[in-house]
Amino acid sequence: MNSNFDIIIVGGGAAGFFTAINIVEKNPKLKVAILERGSEVLSKVRVSGGGRCNVTHACFEPNELVKFYPRGEKELRGPFHQFCSGDTVEWFSNHGVELKIEDDGRMFPVSNSSQTIIDCFLQASQKLGIAVLTSQSVQSIFKKDNLWKIETQTENYITEKLILATGSNPKIWEMLQNFGHAIINPVPSLFTFNIKDSRIKELPGVSAIVSIKVKDTKLTATGPLLITHWGMSGPAILKLSAWGARILSEKNYQFTIFVNWLNDLDADDTEKILKDLKQEHAKKAVSKKSPFDFPNRLWESLVLASNISEETKWADLSKMQLQNLTNQLTNSSFNVNGKSTFKEEFVTAGGIDLKEINFKTMESKLHENLYFSGEILNIDAVTGGFNFQNAWTSGFILANSL
Repeated sequence: MNSNFDIIIVGGGAAGFFTAINIVEKNPKLKVAILERGSEVLSKVRVSGGGRCNVTHACFEPNELVKFYPRGEKELRGPFHQFCSGDTVEWFSNHGVELKIEDDGRMFPVSNSSQTIIDCFLQASQKLGIAVLTSQSVQSIFKKDNLWKIETQTENYITEKLILATGSNPKIWEMLQNFGHAIINPVPSLFTFNIKDSRIKELPGVSAIVSIKVKDTKLTATGPLLITHWGMSGPAILKLSAWGARILSEKNYQFTIFVNWLNDLDADDTEKILKDLKQEHAKKAVSKKSPFDFPNRLWESLVLASNISEETKWADLSKMQLQNLTNQLTNSSFNVNGKSTFKEEFVTAGGIDLKEINFKTMESKLHENLYFSGEILNIDAVTGGFNFQNAWTSGFILANSL
């Protein structure tokens, strides 16, 4: 038995739903179906942003927004000029969902619940008559006389236009390779670093604004770093993991990082400051209070690591101890041994080679009437609502071009 549709979208996630809704809003006569392999749709949206759904980011300038995408920066510039974060806010507002901006720029539904986004998509697709078919795991895809034929375990579907919005699904990537598409091998992005080091062992929960670099590479990042029970996390580490996804994978997640706990102060400036402190606080114990803008516990740990005892007074610091302390502050080296997934956000770098996509339409350059939306492409971003923004933009452009 064959079920015929004008358009079939494979993947019942954020990109799939947004694409479907925008298509039918512009072309109400089209018969559109979403095929989802799981028993429920939008499950990743449910858990995203700690259950609140980080819909987008308050970066409203396309040329700025692209800088958050380690893969896709060049390709997304044109698309973002058509549909950017401001358009996302307006779209959701028109569909009854108000968004709010948090201090770090992330945007969430005012309700603070991802269920609001899920309900919005489910109601819109129901109202528009989009068929949402669950437990439909695609087994094969053929092309026959300008039509696409899709087989799941239980059904056969025929459609004129096929849209794949399956995210990081290796099975679908494999099928696309049979159609001649090049797949950039997926590696994890957005992960935290496992580090065992006596300097940070007692400091979980301590954070500081730092700059970091990875030894023997060009990888650097600045921003907040959080010390955890297993090592280091926070925006600076996640940024490094995203931009370094390929390089760090090649190193098998064994590498050395240098942390400057003073972020923008270099060794010379720091040494000058320490020498001034030596004059100013001559009679005080060095370890007692952090003279810099980070927690006392971290300061004490770095002082002890510089071979300066707890009782040592500023006046008694030797030249060698001053140099040690300067080095610990501006160039602490830590050995990373493995990674951990960041919360439940499993993002991969990898997917369809971007050279094979027309970014004005999101159509495959190799096959007519085959389109892509969202993370199935080799596009990924740092954390903060950017991966969703890519899904909304690609869905919008696709709907427009149809």
